[in-house]
Amino acid sequence: MQFISDADWMSPSTEGQLSVDVFRDGGDLVVRSTVAGVTPDDIDILIHGDLLTIRGSRRCTDEINEDQWFYRECYWGAFSRSIVLPYEVVTDAATSVLKNGVLEIRIPIRDQGKKVSIAWERD
Repeated sequence: MQFISDADWMSPSTEGQLSVDVFRDGGDLVVRSTVAGVTPDDIDILIHGDLLTIRGSRRCTDEINEDQWFYRECYWGAFSRSIVLPYEVVTDAATSVLKNGVLEIRIPIRDQGKKVSIAWERD
């Protein structure tokens, strides 16, 4: 799994959309998504400003003729999801784990400002 920054990878195409859960866990923003059937090499994650994009591909390895299908509900092919992050985050410290078909991305939430002291200079 890699975090990428190439801007042209977001070209429009027909893709499935991921479902996500987004919540705060202490000082981290956590994004979870079920991505069964993929490996870390099948997923790219981009954080740009306040936008997180997950993009990947799920491949069906079986060759099944069209006339052999009864139901076709599982999505195979490219998928993506972009979400606006509710907090300012520290993108350089983001981590991700894929375990049992669940992708979890943790991004530390940036401190919301810092008090700056002003030095007093006398003439």
